[in-house]
Amino acid sequence: MQKNGIIPSKPLFYNTNSKEVLYTKDLIKHKGAYDFKAICIYAACGFFMDDDTYYTDVKYVKPASKYNIDNGIISIDENPYFEWYYKPRDVSLSQATDEFANLFHDILNTETKDKKVILPLSGGLDSRTLAAGLKNHPNLWSYSYGFKGGIGETQYSNKIAHAEKFAFKEYEIGEGYLWDTIEKLAVINGCMSEFTHARQMAVIEDVSKQGDAFILGHWGDVLFDGMGVADNMSFEEQINILYKKVLKKGGLELGMELWRLWELEGEFDDYLKQRLETALAKIKIDNANARIRAFKSTHWAPRWTSTNLQIFSHTNENILPYYNDRMCEFICGIPEELLNSRQIQIEYLKRYAPELAKIKWQTYDLDLYSYKRFYHWSNIPNRAINKVRNMLSNPKILRNWELQFLGEANEAKLHEYIYHKSLQPLVNTDIVKKFESLFHLEPVKYSHALSMLLTLSLFTKLKGK
Repeated sequence: MQKNGIIPSKPLFYNTNSKEVLYTKDLIKHKGAYDFKAICIYAACGFFMDDDTYYTDVKYVKPASKYNIDNGIISIDENPYFEWYYKPRDVSLSQATDEFANLFHDILNTETKDKKVILPLSGGLDSRTLAAGLKNHPNLWSYSYGFKGGIGETQYSNKIAHAEKFAFKEYEIGEGYLWDTIEKLAVINGCMSEFTHARQMAVIEDVSKQGDAFILGHWGDVLFDGMGVADNMSFEEQINILYKKVLKKGGLELGMELWRLWELEGEFDDYLKQRLETALAKIKIDNANARIRAFKSTHWAPRWTSTNLQIFSHTNENILPYYNDRMCEFICGIPEELLNSRQIQIEYLKRYAPELAKIKWQTYDLDLYSYKRFYHWSNIPNRAINKVRNMLSNPKILRNWELQFLGEANEAKLHEYIYHKSLQPLVNTDIVKKFESLFHLEPVKYSHALSMLLTLSLFTKLKGK
């Protein structure tokens, strides 16, 4: 039998009646009945919960499933081959870093052998650890992108590439970049994720020609950090934390509005909490940080992160070291006190690539030897100066939606979709007008809701073609 990954990188679906396998590209044209409750959660959170889809008769093949496909018909073993656990071993930071390095290098060497790899770089730690692990790779090309009018985030990537002598190209993502490719994206991701985060669509045609496989650092920041809660937090408190984490700004209001429109029984927020409680109860871990991480890795990673990874896999192979089953199992044995604050990745970089550890970390604008001084009293003057400088400088583009929704040209394109007649049978025009008006009043709060309405409009438009 085949195995779906502990964190699956490629979404797979099936018809619950015929057992026919469905791929992302098949979803929009499916003729099944809508699962309105599932769509409400999707609208509020930006990803579908558990095995939900747009349809009552189409389900997602869950993580860690074993299955067999014969002539397009799938049979699934109901018993997963892996369940997240927390059994911390008695290891020091040094030992854990050695173990991580050995595993990480083995995965990289195995997966990238004889391939020309394409490495997207950022100012964070996950791509930097990949740069360290691949510093001696014979055939690597790297790139980075930033917003036009943005905060200069590519400066960090440039320094990383220069330090390791990687071939490197810098891209600028311009205003309204997505409108020319948005319908192509809708087919690639099946409208299973909203569109304003897909910056890679602006460069994918060029970068995909530079090698055989993308190597991506997705989910390292979740596996190798704490969840910011007390280890002994009660189950009820965990539900409340998750409720706040999964809801996007303005998402609850949109979910509730759709719930009322479709005349669903009960209250939307009660239903969402019940779904979260059911999902979290299935994870048999006492430690709250480990349990929340397991929840995010079971639901958030495959249903949100992996959805837009298809932009890369649509053109090239994806290599995802942090998605690797062995990496997931490794995490289950590491004490939370060592996972907290990215300690293992930072120690790894100091030990195996000190030249990269000396480059500033974008989050703090300090290197990995001094970033802890960010909150120290001695750094208060520098923080104050930077804050004033930012306030006095020209407005910076900080968020993807600013390039897509602001300005007359963007608004005209947006209106073509959100007021398209195909959306009206699913979402009436009054709701669209309401959230567009709210967006103009509080754009940061309501950008997600507007983006979800755009996603639903693409879904209904392409469904009718």
